[in-house]
Amino acid sequence: MVDATAASDGSRLPRTAEATASFMPAATVRADAAAIAAYRQFGAHSVHGPSQSGDWVSTWADVAGADAIIATLSAEGRPVLALALEVCRKGPFTVARFIGGSHANGNFPASDARWLETASHADVQALLASIKRARPDIDLVAFERLLSDLDGLPNPLLKLPSSPSPNVALAVNLNGGFEAVLGRTSGKKKRKRHRSQQRKYEAVGGHKRVLATNDADIDAMFDAFFAMKKQRFGAMGITDVFGEPQVRRFFRTLFSTALKQPEPAFVLHGLEVGGKYRAVTGSSRVGSRLVCEFGAIADDELAYASPGEFLFFDNIEEACKQGFAVYDFSVGDEPYKRQWCDIEIRHADVLAPLTAKGSAYALALRMASLIKRAIKNNAGLWAVMKRLRTGVRGKAPTPAEED
Repeated sequence: MVDATAASDGSRLPRTAEATASFMPAATVRADAAAIAAYRQFGAHSVHGPSQSGDWVSTWADVAGADAIIATLSAEGRPVLALALEVCRKGPFTVARFIGGSHANGNFPASDARWLETASHADVQALLASIKRARPDIDLVAFERLLSDLDGLPNPLLKLPSSPSPNVALAVNLNGGFEAVLGRTSGKKKRKRHRSQQRKYEAVGGHKRVLATNDADIDAMFDAFFAMKKQRFGAMGITDVFGEPQVRRFFRTLFSTALKQPEPAFVLHGLEVGGKYRAVTGSSRVGSRLVCEFGAIADDELAYASPGEFLFFDNIEEACKQGFAVYDFSVGDEPYKRQWCDIEIRHADVLAPLTAKGSAYALALRMASLIKRAIKNNAGLWAVMKRLRTGVRGKAPTPAEED
């Protein structure tokens, strides 16, 4: 139960026992354009993860044609928590998940920062109950890859029972600036390698790091990025998660829309060498952290010069100059990230079944997650699994390649 009220100055005040007894949170679930618009309005004044932003949610709902619902918890007539979910089929099960599916990482629901101080298990359960009433077809609500906190504010969804996500996320502590970062991460070796790479790039026509500032830049970088991903995933023999036309339209639209903001929440960088993009990263800005949402490098004649590594060096240096406290490499444990990172971020998963069938599915998912986590926490076993995954394709990942 929510047990605080808004004072005239916008602060939160403790409620009396009598007032608390009559103060019940109201939960609503809607699936229309007005609900998306209301979510955007709330998001503009709330704290949230990158993939819970109004732009992300409205763009995915529009471009991907998702079966989207907005579940909102209100206190005293104003929203304090909003969930933007998409409903999808997983075999015989119907699941509600964060909009964006596997592309949504470091999740933190849109929340009133002041309400978070008093958020309770009962509040979140009230919202789940409203989802069950509005959509009795949903078997399971899956909140995956949850941040434990966002700039010190607790994730309200972790009021529910949770388990660790199978994949760790890695990040760089930027305290003290770039020189301090290098001092903690073999900086002399990194600078020497960076200069060596520069010389190699100059020998083939020069290089430049490009920030996308218009739609032409965005199209050119995404053309290169999608081609890199298609080649990379094809060589690994796994599904290209960026391959679907609607996913590609989503990312182009999202980053294009961000350009209209005074300080874009989503930014693209590309490393151009010899007139061609050899590495591309897409990042989000959230609170005190810069998050690398995705990255790719070209598998061509300059791959030996590690353009991805070069671009990350410059991206991290710039993040320090811009005053970020953390450079977040997001989900995935790879050697090229370990070369920089001194922070391990443990995301959590919350599986909330709404039906008996959903309970069975949640149990199966938890077991699968335990197995994945056990494999990935065993360096030797994980190395074997990666070799088996590449198998007859015969091309093992290089240290500077993307996830």
